[in-house]
Amino acid sequence: MTSPAPLSGKEISISVTEGKATLSGQLLIDTLMQLTADGPHPIPDGITSIDISALSHLDTAGAWFLVDQQLQSKQRGHSLEIEGAKSAQAQLIKTVELNMPPETQPPLARPSIADRLEVFGKKIARGFRMAVELISFLGQVIATLGGIIRHPSRLRLTSVVHHCQEIGVSAVPIVALMAFLIGVVLAFQGSAQLRQFGAEVFVVDLIAISILRELGILLTSIIVAGRSGSAFTASIGSMKMREEIDAMRTLGLDPVTILVVPRVLALMLMLPALGLIADISGLVGGALMSWIELGVSPNVFQTRLVSNTDVWHFGVGMIKAPFFALIIGIIGCYQGMNVGGNAESLGRLTSASVVLSIFMVIVVDAVFSIFFAVVGV
Repeated sequence: MTSPAPLSGKEISISVTEGKATLSGQLLIDTLMQLTADGPHPIPDGITSIDISALSHLDTAGAWFLVDQQLQSKQRGHSLEIEGAKSAQAQLIKTVELNMPPETQPPLARPSIADRLEVFGKKIARGFRMAVELISFLGQVIATLGGIIRHPSRLRLTSVVHHCQEIGVSAVPIVALMAFLIGVVLAFQGSAQLRQFGAEVFVVDLIAISILRELGILLTSIIVAGRSGSAFTASIGSMKMREEIDAMRTLGLDPVTILVVPRVLALMLMLPALGLIADISGLVGGALMSWIELGVSPNVFQTRLVSNTDVWHFGVGMIKAPFFALIIGIIGCYQGMNVGGNAESLGRLTSASVVLSIFMVIVVDAVFSIFFAVVGV
């Protein structure tokens, strides 16, 4: 016996007879609203099959509806079969069924100690591999520099001068301002402590040794690593993405000679100059704050600076500068050479370049500090 369906429409209708539901018309995304107008379960309970042989049209939304009705019946403890599907309709329903999300997400397994050790071991191995590749890249750059020394005509002087301007001249304002403020902070904080002991004049020694020996060149290197090291990676990485470096090799040109060596040379030339500017700005800032806060006149500051500060304090900072420059240049260019063919790789390696450069600069600075303390400088 056929009973009228509770839902009927212009293009889709449903009839129920003896435990079977029959759909006729067009089961499309436009007609689903007609079926679900009175609720999300238009197929009554107790129905064991749906006959769709009378459907003239079926799209993906309609197939999803049929599969969803099957899943809901299964959750209620019933079995619902789809009958009368044409070949194309059956294939569409099967595709939708395979791509339905799982009913419940499996709980995430907590990593075991072995899993944690495996992740840690992979990170260590990746770090060693990167260290070996960096050393190899450094050797390649040094070998290329040796070839340029034997054949100076290979040096691209215009490129070196351009990078000197980008790395050095353009960075002077930020470096000078940073060092000036560091000098001001050192003088202010030092005066607050030394005033308790009546030793205000020793603030000159504090400022001179801190800036000339450590902070001037260290903070300058950190700024250059964030400013120029990232620019190296981004510039070379963009060329790698556009396959310009592959084109250079095809033309018989060495990318290390053209792209890496001018940047490294410019950095090694300009970082000591920026360090000198930072030292002067830091001393000026410290002298100004000492005059304002402690009443130490510029003449007294200059006299004590010259008489009590060993020239080796300045020399130690300048000795570090070329090594810091080499580290920043090699890491920045190495990461640029490793960029893949997508923007995600470029952004990730640019960030990694800055982080690794700053970390290595601080590590090498600590090594230099220990070395100079051992030799008594």
